[in-house]
Amino acid sequence: MTRSARTAPADPDPVRRIADAVLYEGYLLYPYRAGSPKNRSRWQFGVLGPPSAAPGSFAEDPGMAMECLLSVPPGSSAGAGVTVRLRFLQHQVRQVGRRLPDGGHVDVDELTVDGVSFLSWDEAVEREIDPGPVPLAGPTDRVFSVPGGEESEPLTDTSGMTVGRIVRRREPLSGRIRARTTEDDGFLRLTVSVDNEYTGAAADKRSAIHASLLGTHLLLRASHGAEFVSLREPPREAAPAASRCAQRRCWPVLAGPKGSADTVIGAPIILYDHPEIAERSPGALFDSTEIDELLTLRVMTMTEEEKAVARATDPRAREIVDRCDTMTPEDLGLLHGLLRDPGAPPASEAGAADGAGERRDAGPDGLPADDVPWWGPAADADVSPESDAVVIDGVRVARGSLVRVRPTRRADAQDLFFAGRVARVTAVLRDVDGGTHVSLVLLDDPAADLHDWYGRSFCFAPDEVEPLPDGGPGRGAPDPTAQKESPS
Repeated sequence: MTRSARTAPADPDPVRRIADAVLYEGYLLYPYRAGSPKNRSRWQFGVLGPPSAAPGSFAEDPGMAMECLLSVPPGSSAGAGVTVRLRFLQHQVRQVGRRLPDGGHVDVDELTVDGVSFLSWDEAVEREIDPGPVPLAGPTDRVFSVPGGEESEPLTDTSGMTVGRIVRRREPLSGRIRARTTEDDGFLRLTVSVDNEYTGAAADKRSAIHASLLGTHLLLRASHGAEFVSLREPPREAAPAASRCAQRRCWPVLAGPKGSADTVIGAPIILYDHPEIAERSPGALFDSTEIDELLTLRVMTMTEEEKAVARATDPRAREIVDRCDTMTPEDLGLLHGLLRDPGAPPASEAGAADGAGERRDAGPDGLPADDVPWWGPAADADVSPESDAVVIDGVRVARGSLVRVRPTRRADAQDLFFAGRVARVTAVLRDVDGGTHVSLVLLDDPAADLHDWYGRSFCFAPDEVEPLPDGGPGRGAPDPTAQKESPS
């Protein structure tokens, strides 16, 4: 997720900031130019197409639906309810026109006015539908509509002469929101569906997009003591009911501060419970994979001509380019990442444990200087892949040992390529969960030494390798120096 309150308007509702990131997921991708192949086909997620679209239009399914579980305290079911908000983007065509001598206009792909380019492009307008509170006692069926429209903006040069115009057009939209509850093993299963009910024709892909709901998602808030149940990690008593919840193009996750359970986001992309905005992200990059540093550096390497095209493509692209151009080395350094101990207590608890009023000097990584970072080699000095060993079938296997590979998991194609081959062990590794892995390179691979030098190897579980106790295919104990010699 890539929005931050440092540059975006302050929003007291962190859930809405997450929802905005979902709304604009994939809206515009690097290199943020209209001519880029990956920006010619847009709105990859949450598209509800018109139901009357012709087969040749390749329109998306017109509906989406999600089911979630509610826990309602005894005696409060009469007043309990859920607020449902539907959010999506309405497609808007931005058509640039050049003024003709007779006062008319002709549509063009691009018009340059005093050195500034204006491109014809497809934009979007944010829409939010609030059908009102949804009582849990009965079903709800609400119809909504969004008007279309057309606005014209003149383009004038420095002398004040009108040389062109920008016309923005939107198709009217209509749809339906349905909600109902079903008792399920002591919980309430809430089903919410959204359907596009556009009645016009859509003969091709472009007209289908004009009539679609884009980036569609739901925000649900429970009231009067009702709480949502996590479907990703349901409590034991809710697991059977959670397994019966069905999703169609929309996945519900708990939102808001960790530990809260009054809000759910129904998103067209799969999220984890309580998703968070990357706190060091300076602004939206529409990627939502937290690779801000990489994308920012790429924008910085664009030529001035490429940046000009990106700025002309979309106002949001202009914001990205301008922001990247003005970032200081300190701002860029913030994007380099932040390592945290996943087992550390919250800051308030950590402060209490250190003692009231006690100050501890922090090192360059922000941790107390006398603490050993959990990710550093010194945190587990007992682990040494170069010398560690594992006993397999009574034989000690370590770096330099020869083994025959017997894959059993069939995780990828390498399992088939390595089956039955003799390999040399390069390290015995242990992961954070306590698992052991044997890292190896094939003995007859001409590039084996190069792979070893680069640290590139393949890992198998101990039960997937067979030790060769007598030195491998021949006799004699394995000699690491001899193994690297080419046969004469």
